Amino acid sequence: MEALEKSREHVIGLFRVVVGLLFACHGAATLFGVLGGPQGAKPDVAAWPGWWAAVVQLLGGALVLCGLATRAAALLCSGSMAYAYFVEHQPEALFPLQNGGEAAAMFCWSFLLIAALGPGRWTLPSLARLRRRPGTRPITRTSSTSSL
Repeated sequence: MEALEKSREHVIGLFRVVVGLLFACHGAATLFGVLGGPQGAKPDVAAWPGWWAAVVQLLGGALVLCGLATRAAALLCSGSMAYAYFVEHQPEALFPLQNGGEAAAMFCWSFLLIAALGPGRWTLPSLARLRRRPGTRPITRTSSTSSL
């Protein structure tokens, strides 16, 4: 159990990366017809809710993947999947296996977990901090006046 606790932040980070990547892929497939294309008809630009859901999937998934504004992005993604489940799937049948809403339910709860636990390791901001060497100051540009 101690080894699991020591790897907690790494596992959370990997979970965040995988979930964010998969979610962003759904958005890219819907918006751009890549990775097998949209599951269903491609929505018209700005059409509610399909096009906006795809934008949330692509941008929200990318933010979560990179660890940028992770908690807020994950909460937005979780809410969008709760909406998808209850509005699009649940009216068909009560249980996800019956109504085709397994992915929406899993993404909803996965993003809620990420929002609650935070980003874990390997976020872009933490990687940028690692690149700076201890004892050195970041390079900043200043305007200087020089005479010739």
